[in-house]
Amino acid sequence: MISLTSDHSLWGYKLLQEESKITHFVTHRRGGVSSKSGYESFNLSPYSGDEEVSVQKNREILFSSLNKKPEWFIQPYQTHQDKVLNIDTHFLSLTLKEQTEKLNGVDALITQVPNCCITVATADCVPIMMYDANNQVVAIVHSGWKGTLLRIVERTIEQMRNIYLSDYHDIKVCLGPSISLESFEVGEEVYEAFQSANFKVDSFSFYNSKTGKHHMDLWKCIKQSIIELGIPKNQIETSNICTYKNPDDFFSARRLGIQSGRTISGILLND
Repeated sequence: MISLTSDHSLWGYKLLQEESKITHFVTHRRGGVSSKSGYESFNLSPYSGDEEVSVQKNREILFSSLNKKPEWFIQPYQTHQDKVLNIDTHFLSLTLKEQTEKLNGVDALITQVPNCCITVATADCVPIMMYDANNQVVAIVHSGWKGTLLRIVERTIEQMRNIYLSDYHDIKVCLGPSISLESFEVGEEVYEAFQSANFKVDSFSFYNSKTGKHHMDLWKCIKQSIIELGIPKNQIETSNICTYKNPDDFFSARRLGIQSGRTISGILLND
């Protein structure tokens, strides 16, 4: 990954930074105003238990770091499912209450509307950004082990194809800071769930006989799945940053608990 700001509060991907028609970012843990334990200091999630005033101030700090303040800033209420929502002009014409209701239980967003920033919040799960430069479509995905098992990334790509006629060879995909193979221990039931869902689970996991736990590489699993769909390997970038190993830089729920801050990944089409 590369730093996008002089204070290193926003990070990004080489694969997307070369694209002039989009703006993207991944937030760092430092540089904000949240002071509650586990949220300090740059938490932008309104759903994780932080003080509302701190989240709002952090949002303004984020906007000041971008070239232009987004006209819309979309944050779904994620539930580790496979629901994908297309953010179109009809959605944006709804009342705030109606939008909030539609965003409940959503873990992936797609849009073709300029200056509409779509985001996901993560704290060990994998944030994934996608961009189709040919059709000017962006997407963002929250994929923990449950979402990966439900193939939410593949579902999002198929929605891009169905709604906007995206071609596999036009889509760039970036996997952000999240828990790594070494740090991600799972029980037998998770291993068996992937096996039952016809994943090549042994190719992205190993069994630790000392702890009696499996370790799973979600990065490799997701990459395998989208390459099988037809996404070219050279159009996939992985941050290779483990949130569990870098808790000072990125939020980690496994270290801090569920009541803690979240890293925000966002992408938008420029005007």
